[in-house]
Amino acid sequence: MLRHPTLATLEALKLTGMATALAEQLEMPDVQRLSFEERLGLLVDRERTTQDNRRLMRRLAQARLPGSATLEDLDYRHPRGLDKGVIASLATGQWIRSHDNVLIVGPTGAGKTYLACALAQMACRLGCSAL
Repeated sequence: MLRHPTLATLEALKLTGMATALAEQLEMPDVQRLSFEERLGLLVDRERTTQDNRRLMRRLAQARLPGSATLEDLDYRHPRGLDKGVIASLATGQWIRSHDNVLIVGPTGAGKTYLACALAQMACRLGCSAL
């Protein structure tokens, strides 16, 4: 196999994940034990992961969220009146697919902005855009 032209072609086709995975496979001597289909599957999986990550990073950059809040990092110990069941329901993203709205109310310092950013970040992970 001609390594350099193949890697260059993958890069030209913007298959950077596949090119990186192929370069890694060429450096590993044990990879020869895998069948062609297994190796190709690994390359395709890497490309899919790379593209998914690139889309997520683009959606997060376009959202311009002020922080890196996530629903997983919510602290339920603080008495804010957050219901774990409601948050778990919101985390599924069904409200987005149903074109519903979420209204967050509470006193100053209760974490409304953090919760809004966490929901926006979750929406981006689910493939939706946010602002």
